[in-house]
This record gives sequence, C-alpha cells and structure tokens, in this order.
Amino acid sequence: MGRIEEIWIYPVTSLRGTTVPAAEIGPAGLVGDRAWTVVDDDGRPVRSRDAAGLASLAPEDVTPAALAEALGRPAHLEQLPPRPGVAPVHLVSRQAVERAARGDVPEGCSAGDPRANLLIALDADADADADADERSWVGRELAIGQAVLRITRTPKHCLGVYADVVSPGAAHAGDAVSLIGNPAASH
Repeated sequence: MGRIEEIWIYPVTSLRGTTVPAAEIGPAGLVGDRAWTVVDDDGRPVRSRDAAGLASLAPEDVTPAALAEALGRPAHLEQLPPRPGVAPVHLVSRQAVERAARGDVPEGCSAGDPRANLLIALDADADADADADERSWVGRELAIGQAVLRITRTPKHCLGVYADVVSPGAAHAGDAVSLIGNPAASH
C-alpha cells in the first residue's frame, strides 16, 4: 500500500521538528516526541498558536534567552509526563499534502505544516483505491514498520489522522505500511 517516506519528532511542543531515519514507537507514541513544553514565568504552557515565533525555533537551539527573544517575555522548558492515548501518533500521506498544496483541503483543515510524525508515500496504484485517503482509515489498524497502530480520528485543524499504538515497535524510513485485514493492502 505504501512506505514511510519521512519520520518526524517534535521534541518540544510548538517548536520545529527534526527528521530522523528511524524511531521507536512506544505506547505513548514516538519516543522523544513532544516530551518538553515551553512554559512562561506564570507556569502556563505557551503554544505556537499564541506565539508564532516559537515555530521557527529548533529544539537544539533553545535557551532561556532564545525563548525570551521569541516570546518577548521570560520562559523556560519543562518536561511533560507521558500522555498515552492523547493522539500519540499523527500521520499524513504525501498525497494529502500534495492535494492541500493544490487547494484541495478537507473542511476545517489548514494546508500549512501538518506537524505529523509519519509522512506516508502511498503506492501509485493506491491512488485509484478507496484507501488512498488516510481519513477513510479511521477505525482500522495499520502495520507500520514493526508497530501496529489503530487509526482513531481526524485532527480538527490539520491534515492526516491520529493513531493509538496497539503494538509498539521500531519504524524506519522506507518501511512498508499496510492496512491490516484489507484485501487491497496485500497487492
């Protein structure tokens, strides 16, 4: 059905992500993903929707001074506890990104950076298949690398789908992706 084209980890919520060749998918999602958050001096989390300057910061460049410059006020990083079941994995197909670039965006979605963990390149023959749109996968299971994910819902404001982890495992760029129990996925 397809392959993992890119794997993205966002170590700090709302900051730039980094592409990696492989990742371990644990019960709470990709290990190291969204493990930290920016917090202001009042103890409130700061998100990029409230402070656009955050999205341009790379996690490895974050210092209190860099945060203060981006936000215009003091802030620091705090580690987040694991949050199993809270949209642990976000995936999107290359085809959905390309459709969005042409203006074909699902209602309520932004065509901007979906901030997905897994970018999936569907096989060319999948384009004619009913499974070519990942939004139709809700309720289904997906084998991806050594892991199994259950597609749970579509995001409110971005492309792709969210998934829970059924079986943890490693995922590498280039690994096969297939819907489990779908006859079309076996070709």
